[in-house]
Amino acid sequence: MGDCESMAPQLEGEENLIAAAKHIVRVLGSNKNLTKDMKKILADLGSQLSNMATMEDEVVVGVKSGIEEQLSVVEEKIMSWETDESMIFDSGPDEASEYLNATEEARKLIGELEDRCLNGEDEKELLCRAHDVLQLAMQRLEEEFMYLLVQHRQPFEPEQVSFRSSEDDSVDVGLMVSYGNDSFEESARRYSVSRSEDCIVDLVHPDVIHDLKCIANSMFLSNYDNECCQVYVAVRKDALDKCLSDLEIDKLSIDDVLKMEWGTLNSKIKRWIRAMKVFVRPYLASEKWLCDQIFLELGSASSVCFVGAAKAPMLQLLNFAEAVSIGSHQPEKLVRFLDMYEVLADLLPDIDALFLDETGSSVGIEYHEVLERLADSVMATFLEFKNAVASNTSMNPFAGGGNHPLTRYVMNYIKILVDYKDTLNLLLKNDNGEAATSLSPDMSPAKEGESTGNDSCGGVSAMALHLQSLTSILEANLHEKSRLYRDASLQHLFLMNNIHYMAQKVKNSELQGIFGDKWIRKHNRKFQQHAMDYERATWSSILSLLKDESNSSNSSISRTLLKERLRSFYIAFEDVYKTQTAWIIPDLQLREDLRISTSLKVIQAYRTFVGRQMHQIGEKHIRYNAEDLQDYLLDLFEGSQKSLHNPHRR
Repeated sequence: MGDCESMAPQLEGEENLIAAAKHIVRVLGSNKNLTKDMKKILADLGSQLSNMATMEDEVVVGVKSGIEEQLSVVEEKIMSWETDESMIFDSGPDEASEYLNATEEARKLIGELEDRCLNGEDEKELLCRAHDVLQLAMQRLEEEFMYLLVQHRQPFEPEQVSFRSSEDDSVDVGLMVSYGNDSFEESARRYSVSRSEDCIVDLVHPDVIHDLKCIANSMFLSNYDNECCQVYVAVRKDALDKCLSDLEIDKLSIDDVLKMEWGTLNSKIKRWIRAMKVFVRPYLASEKWLCDQIFLELGSASSVCFVGAAKAPMLQLLNFAEAVSIGSHQPEKLVRFLDMYEVLADLLPDIDALFLDETGSSVGIEYHEVLERLADSVMATFLEFKNAVASNTSMNPFAGGGNHPLTRYVMNYIKILVDYKDTLNLLLKNDNGEAATSLSPDMSPAKEGESTGNDSCGGVSAMALHLQSLTSILEANLHEKSRLYRDASLQHLFLMNNIHYMAQKVKNSELQGIFGDKWIRKHNRKFQQHAMDYERATWSSILSLLKDESNSSNSSISRTLLKERLRSFYIAFEDVYKTQTAWIIPDLQLREDLRISTSLKVIQAYRTFVGRQMHQIGEKHIRYNAEDLQDYLLDLFEGSQKSLHNPHRR
């Protein structure tokens, strides 16, 4: 074949030379002044040129005959598989190699014929035959390419994937990506897979990669690159769609998402988060690796095929995130917004690497835009949460004065946010990159040496300022709710309970590092002050009845007043018992502390009074001894109303 290729341009040059020489002979022969010898020389030269032309024609005929013979051999090889229903690449490497070689020969023959001046009908017919043979071969290779991609596709199991590292070492790693049932006080379980280069999965069996690459090379060299890419994109897009289906990702419009109830949407967001982690790593990373194996030597084909297959499934995932971000911003969505933002932010380097060039730029741009929309949604939802806390109103007081549901909700809510402190510190900053400062007056930074939830730069972190602002809003709301109680004692008990709950939530969790010691000490003083105010409001007037103010010289009147005061004390004590056994202090330690503090004051005053005035009052007027009263005080704050059934001394 190499001799034919070198001979063709040589023959063409000789033909031109002979034609030029003949022209010169004719011109000179027409000159009438030539001598006899000169005419003889020209005649001999013309004869020799004619002989050379005859020889050249014979060589050309020989070349044409050789091309036709080669084309017939190639045509026979290609046509032999047209009636065979078996697959060439299933018939062994020898058959596949022979077929690819025949295809290569057909392509070379076309090039050789196209390089010649095709003046004769025979030559044009040979070229048409060669093109027909090559087209048949390309159609067959297209079928073989699709067959190999489909039949040798590896199953992808999201729950158990065999990862291939960059060194091509396989390691079995279980993808524990399922989410448990989340309670409000528990953040979503975090799951992270390895970086893309460490989690390559064989999506197509490695044994057929070489064959796929050979077919692709042959089709590209034969200018059938579009057909090859179309087949690849169609097959791999189906595989990517199946992956999303296996990950339980439905095709939903924006309207579908916006109409969903929160319970349904919450479940779908969890599935989406799981799918993103698995789909980008390892699935898209493996898809890109597969494209590179087959097409990397073929220019931009690898990128074109990868983007062609991955674009629609990727946009399906991004469209869901966009729909979620433009929906309502109820407080319960904040954690999910943060989850979605964090998974997109975590995968951003992978996406930028996968969709690096102009071919995939539209996917990269959309990804960045969705990430920004989710960031905006986090900010809007956090602000909405603050507004919801501030505007939460009650028509009736909370029964028993215990921990209000709003207090529990807010503190458990912000406790969850600790898991997102890095993200929130990033997002909860103003346009100048500084932590927002438009907060309540008591949010000023602590003095030097005091822990305040500082960031690495020594200033108060944005998250600390915003969360402290939120608790200030909550406290203001609690004070408003306390005014619904007519009893001043219950107002203080209510505030004591709720501020103590806030302080304990911060102290006993990672919130301590965010709020700081100063905040905790301040709120400890607050609930302790409300405890003292409760005691004062409840017992001051009652214990004043037990003060010894009998200075009258008329002992009978003094005795009467003492009896009346003791009787009034018993009535007031029984009323407190009946009322405050229905009140509640949920925290056991706080309940015990207040009982002890109250008991010390009441029992000491009672014992002193009875001990001094027993001889004037008389034993028959003593309803309870000190031990009785102490036991009764232990019944307070249980949340179950009781009465003293036997108000007489036992």
